[in-house]
Amino acid sequence: MKLYSGRPENNNNREEREIRVYDYLDKLEIPYSRTDHEAAETMEVCKAIDEVLGAKICKNLFLCNRQKTVFYLLLMPGDKPFKTKELSSQINSARLSFATPDKMLEYLDIKPGAVSVMGLMNDKENAVRLLIDEDILKDEYIGCHPCVNTSSIKIKTDDLINKYLPSVNHAFTTVKLIGE
Repeated sequence: MKLYSGRPENNNNREEREIRVYDYLDKLEIPYSRTDHEAAETMEVCKAIDEVLGAKICKNLFLCNRQKTVFYLLLMPGDKPFKTKELSSQINSARLSFATPDKMLEYLDIKPGAVSVMGLMNDKENAVRLLIDEDILKDEYIGCHPCVNTSSIKIKTDDLINKYLPSVNHAFTTVKLIGE
């Protein structure tokens, strides 16, 4: 793996959803670094990517309430265990579960394995509530996928919070996950 500054030199063999992320970040003048890799399907693979990026890729979970009427995107440290009960009490939503792949595609234009905060640019109706674990906000950089799991990007957490999220019209709720 190699670290690049900005978008790929060409769009060959790139999915449209990935290119839209680069276009959007470029439009917002948000600098980013990028690395390409084999599909990142486990947190162990993500650790190797973290080393190349010089930032931690956060765990992104696409969740919903029991009725499947409210959807959440949770950003949390990859090494922190997730307990639904712990989160449910903080957001007043009983019985959280993982949302279906078709809802992920519908709201975020993302397939399983590539869930990312970058998908919020596709959520024009604000159907997804963003939840960010407080530990994510402590790091200078955040690592995530550009809506595909064969590339990863690093942006400043401050740019995510103060440029990207306002531009996609998404606020966030800070949560505190202990995971023990």
